Amino acid sequence: MSSAAPNTEPETMQGFVFHEHPAILPPLVDGRETKRHKVMIAGGGPVGLAAALALAKYGIASVVIEADTTVCKGSRATCLSRRTFEIFDRLGVLDPFIEKGLGWTSGRSFYRGEEILRFDMPHNADQRLLPMTNLQQYYVEQFLADAIDLYRDLIEIRWGTSVESLKQDANGVRLTLQANGTSYASECDWLIATDGARSRVRQELGLRLNGTAYEGRYIIVDVGVDLGWPTGRLAWFDPPSNPGRTMLMHRQPDNVWRLDYQLHAGEDAEAMTKPEKVIPVVEAHFKMLGVDDKPWHLIWSSTYRASALSLDEYVHGRVMFAGDAAHLVPIFGVRGLNSGFDDVFNLAWKLAGVIDGTSAPSLLDSYSHERHFAWRTNIMHAMKSTEFMAPPSSGFRLMRDAVLSLAEKHPELRSLINPRQTSVINYADTPLNTFSADETSFMRGPAPGEALPEIKLTDRDGKEACITAQLQDGFTLLSFGIDEKTQGAMAAWVTATKSDIPVATIAVQATTTTNPKTTLFDSSGRFAEVYDAAPQAVFLVRPDGHVCARWRSFNAGDVATALARASGADASKQPRAETIKVAS
Repeated sequence: MSSAAPNTEPETMQGFVFHEHPAILPPLVDGRETKRHKVMIAGGGPVGLAAALALAKYGIASVVIEADTTVCKGSRATCLSRRTFEIFDRLGVLDPFIEKGLGWTSGRSFYRGEEILRFDMPHNADQRLLPMTNLQQYYVEQFLADAIDLYRDLIEIRWGTSVESLKQDANGVRLTLQANGTSYASECDWLIATDGARSRVRQELGLRLNGTAYEGRYIIVDVGVDLGWPTGRLAWFDPPSNPGRTMLMHRQPDNVWRLDYQLHAGEDAEAMTKPEKVIPVVEAHFKMLGVDDKPWHLIWSSTYRASALSLDEYVHGRVMFAGDAAHLVPIFGVRGLNSGFDDVFNLAWKLAGVIDGTSAPSLLDSYSHERHFAWRTNIMHAMKSTEFMAPPSSGFRLMRDAVLSLAEKHPELRSLINPRQTSVINYADTPLNTFSADETSFMRGPAPGEALPEIKLTDRDGKEACITAQLQDGFTLLSFGIDEKTQGAMAAWVTATKSDIPVATIAVQATTTTNPKTTLFDSSGRFAEVYDAAPQAVFLVRPDGHVCARWRSFNAGDVATALARASGADASKQPRAETIKVAS
């Protein structure tokens, strides 16, 4: 049974309250803002807000420009990955996401009326966070905006303000902004564009996205209903209730269920978002599931079209692009918003280094190199899922339907149905990596370019201490089983280096150690196993959690060279081993 009418209270959505933020003009003189800013961020969606928080962790002030006066309406990007939660933890905003979000590890797929696949995402006892968590985007934006309140001295959000035009030169960017009907000029040293798929910044610079737009079109619907089902990904191919469609379902907080379903050829996308078109589709689906006796109501609907598009470069002079302003990926595998968070987490420490003078501007080229590689990796997987979910030709459809019809009795075919959920990108070919002579001796573990694998350690009190939660904002020297003499040499090198580049140390030992300086222990032996870490092993970890070098033993000169390469610093300025004094 449906209550037919959509939500008539735009200020609330299934219990969530949307707060209006008035547009406020800054101090102006002759139509110009009186203050020049270090960084401005065009776009106050989740990626833009995360960019501001990431920069604030390095003491870099920013101004966020957002055309809307509230956080977004509708669930939009609703699945957050484990990697995104690790980033939230590093930004200091994880708790509300854990409290409100609905985590999950598995999913089911159906062909017509039969189940043909159950899949489990990679998850084991080493992990502290679930592989995926469902949470509506308006919560994501609100939690990030709430966190920004703690950085009022560094972050300003200008709601109800839009970019009209911009120009840049070698020294910065001049923008024309508009708020409350008033246009004014503003200047900044750097501009980060996170203003979405229809980016005004991208248009003003005359840039275009290149790639492929697929024929598959989808309606996205939020409905309020209490089904009492567990959280997980549910997918139907050609269900009896809606023949010819592909349908997805995700449970979200507040008894909201998200449905995505494919449009038939010839159906008008705009017309199909209207309640009189949406309701019959949802009613038929619920009847098939045997839950048509549950009262439900339509909350929100929109359209989506699968695209694999990207700028060729993400850095253009003093302007950097991130999120949908830089690239688009098909929805399948939830790589869109999650990729945007990885963008700004990659960018923030590099831009901070350039701004404070510890890194050369050329370090920003590695942002473009790494994240464009990430986009290519993402679409390689997402395109396979997209072509399966929405076959682009009769040949693809014939193959897809054959796989679906045979999958129940032939398990070897089920891998073709797997949605290939997002995973952490390995920057194997980045110029920031150092491959030492020791590299060939490692049989496993995080090679240069890979993100640090999670391992649960214990502290001196026997409490759990996960390795990714120990990372600081700068670089980290992670060691295993080093002796006190090496520990002293490492501490001396870090002290000599800190004036230029922040480096922290994490020393892990086996539980048998008597070293009083050790605070973390590999009580399970998993660190040594997963990292292939024999005693004296050392890993250099970037601020974004990717390993950039590893050795079987510590050598100050080798580490200094790798640090200079990874940070974009001048290697000649790094302290040499013979200049470091180690206390006896």
